[in-house]
Order: sequence, then C-alpha cells, then structure tokens
Amino acid sequence: MATHLCDVFFNKASISPPVLQHQRRPPFTVFATASAAPPPSSPPTIQAKPKLLQIIGGKTASWYGNANMNSSNAIDSFEEEYGWADLETDLYHWTKTLRPVQWYPGHIAKTERELKEQLKLMDVVIEVRDARIPISTSHPQMDSWLGNRKRILVLNREDMISAADRNAWADYYSRQKIKVVFSNGQLGMGTMKLGRLAKSVAAEVNMKRRARGLLPRPVRAGIVGYPNVGKSSLINRLLKRRMCPAAPRPGVTRVLKWVRFGNDLELLDSPGIIPMRMSDQSAAIKLAICDDIGERSYDVTDVAGVLVQMLSKLPTVDKSNLQERYKIDIDGRCGKTFIHKLAVQLFNGDEHQAAFRILSDFRKGRLGVIALERPPVHFHV
Repeated sequence: MATHLCDVFFNKASISPPVLQHQRRPPFTVFATASAAPPPSSPPTIQAKPKLLQIIGGKTASWYGNANMNSSNAIDSFEEEYGWADLETDLYHWTKTLRPVQWYPGHIAKTERELKEQLKLMDVVIEVRDARIPISTSHPQMDSWLGNRKRILVLNREDMISAADRNAWADYYSRQKIKVVFSNGQLGMGTMKLGRLAKSVAAEVNMKRRARGLLPRPVRAGIVGYPNVGKSSLINRLLKRRMCPAAPRPGVTRVLKWVRFGNDLELLDSPGIIPMRMSDQSAAIKLAICDDIGERSYDVTDVAGVLVQMLSKLPTVDKSNLQERYKIDIDGRCGKTFIHKLAVQLFNGDEHQAAFRILSDFRKGRLGVIALERPPVHFHV
C-alpha cells in the first residue's frame, strides 16, 4: 500500500523507519513470547530518561495509550495505541523534507548560564511543561542540572487536554514517584495545590535546618521550563497580583527575577530555556504547533500542514468537527492541499493566512481538547 504525502509516495511495506534518538522519551525494549509472531517494524526509539521501560507481550507494542487493557474495549484500546505509535513514525517522515526548526536567541544562552548557577542555591525546582506535549517540552539536560533536588512537575494548559489524557499522564508520573500538578495559569486552576506543595517542601527544608541548629529561612524555588509554557502566568496567579510580565508568545521574560511568596518561600521566574540545537524535528514541530517556540524559527504553512496531517490521523480526534468547521473534507488529503483549499475558500488564495488560521484555532482550543502526545505505557498482554 502506498501513502501519498504531497506528491511523494512511500511504500509502507518497504519503509524501515530509522532509529530516532529522541532525548525526551524513555527507551523501551520489546519482548515477544515464544508462540507470538514477531512484532512489525518498531517506530523510532526515543530516549529521555535513564530509566528503562519494558513492554512485554506477544502483540504489537506501543508508546502511547491507555494502560488499562482489562476492559471490554481492550481491542479498540489496542488499535488506538497503535494509531499513536504509527503517528510518530509518520511524523518522522513528514518532517524530513521540511526546513529544520531551530531557535536559540542570544538571551537564552545567557539565561542558561545564569540559571545553572542559581540552581545550585535552589531547595526545590518547579518545572512547567505544556500539557499537550509534556515530553517535547522537557529539556534533555534538566535531569542532570537538577541532580537530587526536589522537583514538582506542573503540566500547564490542562484545559486543552481531555480527562483521559490527564489520567494517563498522572498515572505515568506517579509510577515514577514524581509529584505532578495540572494547572491553568490563565484561570488559576491548580495554583492552590501547587502553593501547598511548595510550602510543604519549605516546611521540610526548615525542619532539617532546625535539626542541625540552623535558623529557618525562606525556601528558594525556581520555576523553569520552555518558552511560553506559562511560567510567569503561574507565578502571577500564585501571588494573586501581576509581578512578572506575561504574554501568549515565546520570549517575553528576558531576565531572572526573584519574588517573595508569603514569608517562607521565594520564587525565581526565569526566561524559557531550550536546547541549542534541536535534533528531534518531530518534537520541534510540536513546539511550533503549540506556540512554544519563536515564530521566526519555522514556516507557518509547513507547520500547519503537518498539524492537519496529525489531526487526520490522531485516534482521539473527531474528524467530522474539522470538516464541519472548515467545510473541507480532511480524509486522505495532504496537509498543504487542505491549506490551499482553505486559502482559496476564505483568504483569496493567501496560504499564509489560511495556515495561521488553522494554527490559531488549535492554540485557542477551537478545534477541541486535543493532546499531541500520550505517555509511554507499561503493560502485559
């Protein structure tokens, strides 16, 4: 069977996807039982943490999906999981022909140097990620920078993913003993829980100081993460006043800034940090789609075209909603063909405007609650 991707044909039977060294996702190994048929070609192997996940079973393994395979809908669940894995393989091929997405403005290099120095003084680190793409918004060097320091993980924009997505990520991180808070920095949801967690860490730190005969002091917490994931908005919600500049675009915060939260906690707001070179273009495209990277780093038409392709294949997306919104059939169409038709229909042939409309609709939630990633699963079949 051949797949038509913008006038390029790939014969799926002949494609053996190369191995990706994704620096954010944990590696996995697949074991088949003696009676099982060998699994099909695996999608790219992805790395992000030293911990090894093993997926054991005689059926096709996958990265994403619902880990509960005991329900009456186990077969449907399995098909959905395979759809997520297949999407990652397709995404790899789609991005190969596009202009690489790279963005590393000068202030980020300076911020990274300063932040690594400040992290030495931190008692706890609050890492903020985009709930739609938690893996793609995890910095590959963050674990080495933090060492043994306490970490609270915040998945912001929880209102843009479904309850099933939230449950999947909550279960995934709880298995790793990572404290996770789902938040909406714009509306303040989750900030009370984050405040309680941060203050409980502060109490633990000062308890240890008293045991060593030291006076208590305000606990220092650094808030870190990729650009535009909502760090400053989260701080403003925690403080219940606008102390840090915030806007819905990357690169607004340019300097590190300490602010006091009550009498026992100090928060460090930091500019977004991002790897100097993004070797994983699948993750880079997701950052562009979710507006977590500077607009100058990518071609809007390319990125919107990939988004359309993703939405046409994501197992959790209702394609009829897209067709009704744009009055264009999405099935089997190349993303750029879709954009061209929308441009002719609404924007006098201006494909840039059509592409921007699609990206804007997705970013504002007008296309529904849509996560672009699901966590790796660990299950026995």
